[in-house]
Amino acid sequence: MKTTTNVLSDLRGSLIVSCQAADGNPFRNSASMARFAQAAVQGGASGIRANGPEDIRAIREAVSVPIIGIWKAEQHDGEMLITPSFEAAHELVEGGADLVAMDCTRRGQRYGALERLRRIKEELGVPVLADIATFEEAVEAVKAGADAVLSTMRGYTEETRNVPPFEPRFIAELVRAVDVPVIAEGRIHSPKQARAALEAGAYAIVVGTAITRPDWITRRFVAATQSWQRQRDPKRVFVGIDMGGTRTKFGLVSGQGELLFSSATPTPWKERRDALLEHLKQAASTCLEEATRLGITPEAIGLATGGWVDPKLGEVVFATSDVPHWTGAKPGAYLHAAFGLPVAVENDANAFAVAEKHFGAAKAETDFVCITLGTGVGGGCYIGGRLNRGGHFFANTIGHIPIDRAGLPCTCGLAGCLERYTNAAALLRYAAQGNFTSGEEVIGAANAGDPIAQGAIFILAEYLAIGCASVVHLLDPDLLILAGGLAQNNPLLLSSLAAHLAQRTTVWQQRKLRIMGSPLGYSAGVLGAAAVAAARLGEIEQGITGDF
Repeated sequence: MKTTTNVLSDLRGSLIVSCQAADGNPFRNSASMARFAQAAVQGGASGIRANGPEDIRAIREAVSVPIIGIWKAEQHDGEMLITPSFEAAHELVEGGADLVAMDCTRRGQRYGALERLRRIKEELGVPVLADIATFEEAVEAVKAGADAVLSTMRGYTEETRNVPPFEPRFIAELVRAVDVPVIAEGRIHSPKQARAALEAGAYAIVVGTAITRPDWITRRFVAATQSWQRQRDPKRVFVGIDMGGTRTKFGLVSGQGELLFSSATPTPWKERRDALLEHLKQAASTCLEEATRLGITPEAIGLATGGWVDPKLGEVVFATSDVPHWTGAKPGAYLHAAFGLPVAVENDANAFAVAEKHFGAAKAETDFVCITLGTGVGGGCYIGGRLNRGGHFFANTIGHIPIDRAGLPCTCGLAGCLERYTNAAALLRYAAQGNFTSGEEVIGAANAGDPIAQGAIFILAEYLAIGCASVVHLLDPDLLILAGGLAQNNPLLLSSLAAHLAQRTTVWQQRKLRIMGSPLGYSAGVLGAAAVAAARLGEIEQGITGDF
C-alpha cells in the first residue's frame, strides 16, 4: 500500500475528475461512473473523486489511479454532509478508495468532523482530505491532522454564499495559510480557470460538472446560442444614451443595430450632478415616450458616458475636470429607480468598441482598438475576443498617454497627454490662421483643398501616431477604428495617420494593421450604449452576472 506522501505525490500538478451523478440523472449508476472514470483517465486525469462504496468499487475495477472517496449522506437538518461517520469512511476504503475526503466546514465540525478525521487517519491509515470553505476551517483541519485541504465547499456554506464563483486569490491565500497541499475544487468550469488555480499555488485541481455532466454542458451551449439570438432579435429594443463632451445623443436601437429613433441635446457638463442625472432621465423619458408611440417596449437602458466606469455598479469611478461633479456619480442606480428597467453603464469609448463588435467593422475580430476623437480622446479595445477594462476599470486611457513630459497641462491633472494634442481644441489651434470655429469646419475646408486646414490635420495625425504607436507596440491589434467628430468624413486624417504610424512602428509590414473610420458614423455611441445593455442582459440570462 502506498504511503500518504506517495499517494499525494501522484496527484501533484494534475487533474482529478469528480465522477458523480445525482438521483434522476441518466448516468446515475455505478457502471456509468466507471465508464466516466475510464474516459477521464484516458484523457489524462491522474485521479478520480467518487461518491459511495458501490461507485468506488466499480471505478476501482476500471482504473488504477488514486481514488478520493466520499460518501454524501443527508443529516437531520435536511442537508447533505460529506463522509459523516467513521463507518462510512471504512466502507469507502474497503471499496478501494486511496484517500478519504470529508466536510470540515463549521457545519461539518458541529457533526464531529475533526474528531472523526483523527480516528480515520489512526485506524484506517489513509490520507484524509478536508473539504473547507474558509481559511479558519482549513487551519483547524490541518491542526487536527488533515493531509490536504480542498476548497470544495467555498460558496456552498452560509458564510460564503456571496463569494465570487471562482477565486484564484483565495487559493493563493490558502496556500500561504497552511503547510499541507491545497487542492482547488469547486466551480472550475474551464481549462483557463484550472490553470489559474495552479498558478495561484494549487497542488492539484478537481473538476467535476464541467467534465462529467453532459446535461449541464449542453445547457451552457444552449444558453449561449439562445442569448446570442435574443440579443440580435430585431423585435427586442434597447434605449441607448451617449452622453458626450458636447452633445448627448439618444435613441431606440433594435437587437440587430437598427436605429428606430434618435435625437440629441447639448450636454450640461457645467451643471451640478443632480442636473446631469436629471438630464439623463429626460433623455431616457423621451426615448420611452417615443417607444410607446411606436408600440414597442424597450427591455433595458444603456448609458455610455465620459469618465471611467465600474460597470458592475453602474458608477463613475473617476472623471477629469472636463466632466466636473461626475466622479462618484451613480447613474445606473438613478435611472433604474426612475424607470424600473435594467440599466447598463459603460465608459463611452468602451461602449464604442462594443458597438463595433456587435454591429460594425469588428464583428469577426478578436484584437482591435477603437479611438474616439472629439472634445476629448478616448479608447476601447478587445483583447482575445473580450472587452478589456483592466483590473480597476482604468484601461484604454489612450487620451492620457504622455507624449511630452513638459507639455500642455491636461484635465486629468498631468501634462503632455495625447488628448491635448489630438482633440477638437487642438485641431483649431493648428488651424488658427484660418479663423475656423469648429473642427467640422476645418475638416470640410481640408476636403476642399484648403492648405491651412490640411496642414492642421497633418499635425494632428502626427501627434496621434505617437500615441497610437505605443498602443500598437503594446497590443498588436489587427484593426484600428477611429470615430468621433474629428474622424467623420476625414479621409486625410486616416491616410496621414497610416503614413506616420508606419514610420513609428516596428515590423510595420508584417503587422498588416488596418486603419479605418467607423462605419457606424454619428450614431456609434448610441448603438454602443444599446449594445452594452443587450450584452449585460444576455449575461444575466446566462447566469454569468447578477442583476444590473
